[in-house]
Amino acid sequence: MTADIVGISSMATRQILAECSGAYRQKAGRSVAIESVGGVDAARRVRAREKFDIVVLADDAMRKLEEDGFLKPGTRAAFAESAIAVAVRGGATRPDLSDEAATKAAVLSARSVGYSTGPSGTHVLKLLEKWGADRSNTVRIVQAPPGVPVGTLLARGDVELGFQQLSEFLDVPGIDVVGSLPREIQSLTRFSCGVCALTSNEAAALDFVSYLTSTEADASIRRHGMQPTQPRS
Repeated sequence: MTADIVGISSMATRQILAECSGAYRQKAGRSVAIESVGGVDAARRVRAREKFDIVVLADDAMRKLEEDGFLKPGTRAAFAESAIAVAVRGGATRPDLSDEAATKAAVLSARSVGYSTGPSGTHVLKLLEKWGADRSNTVRIVQAPPGVPVGTLLARGDVELGFQQLSEFLDVPGIDVVGSLPREIQSLTRFSCGVCALTSNEAAALDFVSYLTSTEADASIRRHGMQPTQPRS
């Protein structure tokens, strides 16, 4: 049976969207099916004119889709913000993340560091370059493949220290979340939703976007490691 609303998203928001889809169905009586993949792949598929009603990605990617005509004009709306967190394999020693100097020391003393292909990965890579980790003979830097959580690399023992959106660490078994990056080096990623230009159910898609950007979705957003954007209706 085909869902009333079909969408695609990056992996970072998959748990939020799953919970919100269920709550929305109870409220509105419409089913929502959202496929979560790597963000680059999701944007590529929308650009390839694969048919979706909604898309949910980091706001920078959504803005480009809107500018290039792949979203219905005026439907892009921010709904959540995510901080970058640090994790280790379950039971491993937790590094000091009290400030930038401590975090840098933890990175340079690690045998291997993992980061993602998403917006958090771009920020983390700049930090690693700033700290000289990319020139270190002792620190191996590993980028997780698209759609593969950094937490999976940690749980398998492929990397010792991992950086990614907090929301992407919360449901990965075999790891311990140490905490968020210190404020002075933190970078928040804003996630937006929008109605695809090729939607066949624009009214329903708009209604679900309205739900995600309302206070009704706030508890789900917080429960899965993000913060609602403001203002909310």
